[in-house]
Amino acid sequence: MKVTYNWLKDFVDIKIPARALADKLTMAGLEVVSLEERSGDFIFEIEITSNRPDWLSVIGIAREVAAITGAKLKNQNTKRKFKTKNTDNLRIEIEEKKDCSLYTGRIIKNVLVGPSPEWLKNRLELLGCRSVNNIVDLTNYLLFELGEPLHAFDFDKCNFGRVIVRRAKKSEQLITIDGEKKALDGNILVIADENKPIAIAGVIGGKDTEVTAQTKNILLEAAVFNPVVVRRSRQALGIQTEASYRFERGVDALSVEIAAVRIAELISEVASGDIGLLRQNKKPKIRTHNIDLATDNITKILGINIPASKIRSILLSLGFKVKTKGKNGFRVSVPSFRQDVLAAEDLIEEISRIYGYEKIPQSLPEIKPFVTIRQKRDLVSGLKQILVGLGLNEAITYSLTDANILNLVGAIDQAPIAIMNPLSQEQGVLRTTLIPGLARSISHNLNQKQDYVALFEIANIFKGSEDSPKEELILGLALTGTKTILLNQGAVKDQTSILNLKGILEKLFLSFNINNYKFVNQGSGKVDIYIGENISGRLLKLSPDALVRLEIKNKDVFALELSLDDFLKAASPDKKFILLPKFPGITRDISCILKEDVSVEGMLKYLKENSPKILQSLEISDYYKGKQIPAGFRGLTLSCLYRLNDRTLTEDEVQPLHNSICEILTGQFQAKIR
Repeated sequence: MKVTYNWLKDFVDIKIPARALADKLTMAGLEVVSLEERSGDFIFEIEITSNRPDWLSVIGIAREVAAITGAKLKNQNTKRKFKTKNTDNLRIEIEEKKDCSLYTGRIIKNVLVGPSPEWLKNRLELLGCRSVNNIVDLTNYLLFELGEPLHAFDFDKCNFGRVIVRRAKKSEQLITIDGEKKALDGNILVIADENKPIAIAGVIGGKDTEVTAQTKNILLEAAVFNPVVVRRSRQALGIQTEASYRFERGVDALSVEIAAVRIAELISEVASGDIGLLRQNKKPKIRTHNIDLATDNITKILGINIPASKIRSILLSLGFKVKTKGKNGFRVSVPSFRQDVLAAEDLIEEISRIYGYEKIPQSLPEIKPFVTIRQKRDLVSGLKQILVGLGLNEAITYSLTDANILNLVGAIDQAPIAIMNPLSQEQGVLRTTLIPGLARSISHNLNQKQDYVALFEIANIFKGSEDSPKEELILGLALTGTKTILLNQGAVKDQTSILNLKGILEKLFLSFNINNYKFVNQGSGKVDIYIGENISGRLLKLSPDALVRLEIKNKDVFALELSLDDFLKAASPDKKFILLPKFPGITRDISCILKEDVSVEGMLKYLKENSPKILQSLEISDYYKGKQIPAGFRGLTLSCLYRLNDRTLTEDEVQPLHNSICEILTGQFQAKIR
């Protein structure tokens, strides 16, 4: 949108220079993308957002200037005094009211079409609009000034028994004023006379009825067209005009009559003529609504206390009507040209941008030291995100299964609930475990030539009796195959084992702050999972019989099942954020050989409890069994991290403490240091 400094001064007394005004407009949300001085005037080019069609006019920008600068908008008297002659019998017909909510027409006879006066030419040319003749120029002038597109027809070239606003017929065509022939269809809205279309409604006029130097009588059109219909017409025809740009965003119905009166007055001054009465299909419906605005809410949202008198003056200057409501509130009436204002928050935005964003103090947002997740659904969602991040895929399996497969995976603690009319033996009972369903999914993926399969499922299992069944939320995992890991030194093959499942589960325990857990090896490839004092799940390797039943060949399948009721009950998802360490730590590794019957978990727990506080972490970084390790033993590497929070440790401080850990390993746990 382009507007000139002097044109704005017709509507508001501006006391500040053009460049200062450009800065104020930009700070208020009307971004001035360029400012050019030409012919003793300044041209503002302003970026207009799609929700502010009222800014697509000089009067709309002037209203903002008045509010920003504190000046008053000059009163524009729309009740012009010019004589009218009722010499026509113009009728207006709208076929579909949704397409055109308001249409006005006025016939002016005996006009003198010719060149425009210099003031009119100059104003339009500064905005980049070419002068055509005085009548056409005045319609363009009012489009820029009031934001209401107008159109003038050569009345004598039309068969005007009536003006018809209708959809085009399939076979119709129109040559537009730019000389292009356009094929029309039923999606395009047109203005027509008794015989043919004479304009594309809201977009462009026809060549045959344009105003020329030979024109004597004109019909002036001012209307409100459906924005969606105008947009579709414009897109279908590949035409973009200043008129369509405004109609697509919505024009103010109240401005239609104002523009019709204003252009009649200007034509009488510039081109003479006998002015007829204004005809219209109906009185416009002006949509207004009220919004209650509390001053306390303004303070709460903006963080500043703006005086009530200032709030009132800002809203009034923007065209709102304001009434006091109670001690700390207003009842605000929204004008017809501001249909984008729907709620109190919209009014607060208007207040803040005119008051000045720069007056709102800058502050960093509050950072809460704890993040709290309480709902079970959120916890499960977080659990799934972690598992996906660890490379597993979620599976969804059937709730019905085969009783025989339950027995093969060792899940018959009690008789499963049978289905009265099962479709098949494979769907005869309700599942008491997720493992068979995951194992079947493993089998399917292996048949699709997948080398590595990692699945998880979170779903209910069913226990109890037919009379009193109970559901329990369970997490199930299943792994098989060899995973290829790309490292700097090349690809490494990782053969899945029960330790992979254990590592995944420990990651979940760590993420949800569960510390009171342990794993108890039961032998035969089965490990019980304890949370607190309860057995909450198990790790297992599927038996050969189960693999045969599932048609899995030459692969080991490892599965995990865990009660999420126990897991979520013990979970503490509250996170406490601490500062990153300021001082570097010292890392020392210990490689040792340990008997297989010694509990690594117990050893780590003992070392942590009996080591000084400067031992910040202790974990197993490597595990090895091979030719170099005697039978009945295993090779381990322990990684020790020493650190203080207030200073850097020295070698002399770390070495004695490290030696004491080695002595505990050799003395307490009979480990051999390598």
